[in-house]
Amino acid sequence: MTDGHTEPQPLSKGEIFDLLRNQRRRYVVQYLKQDERPVELGDLAQQVAAWEYETTLEGVTPEQRKRVYTTLQQTHLPKMDEAGILTFDSDRGLIQSTDRTRDISIYLEIVPGYEFAWRELYLSLGAISCALVAALWVGVYPLTTVPALAWTALIAATFTLTAAAHIYYERNMRLGHGDQPPELSYGTDD
Repeated sequence: MTDGHTEPQPLSKGEIFDLLRNQRRRYVVQYLKQDERPVELGDLAQQVAAWEYETTLEGVTPEQRKRVYTTLQQTHLPKMDEAGILTFDSDRGLIQSTDRTRDISIYLEIVPGYEFAWRELYLSLGAISCALVAALWVGVYPLTTVPALAWTALIAATFTLTAAAHIYYERNMRLGHGDQPPELSYGTDD
């Protein structure tokens, strides 16, 4: 257990990504971010098992819960405690988030397991819009048969709808959204 009187050493990006490489540790950060009060190991194991097995809390079997409970207790929580990401009182079975829990959770939001290429989409939309404006400027037929205001409205609507879709997507991908966290599967080491 981390000594509450000493500040843990800063983690390098490599150490952070190594810690977050495991699905269960990412789920632990997810759970602690949702509830900043001390949590019991049993409750944490139940929720992590539900996420892993894609079921409800009630649908988790005793074997699934025990499997998760054991690896959390013996491997993941001590490793995370040592890194200062959380405090784990193994005698009482209590886990508490730290400032570092909140700091590290940003890494889960910016490195999801799969990512739609929004930058490329916006770049493509911008390039197409510029080409369309250039074609209208030089008077390319049949583009000139549609009023310039209609083209302007189409470009504005396209960017607005794309941005709205981006915002909706990002909100749904953010950790803590709903009961089921986003699929974060970029390596495991149970």
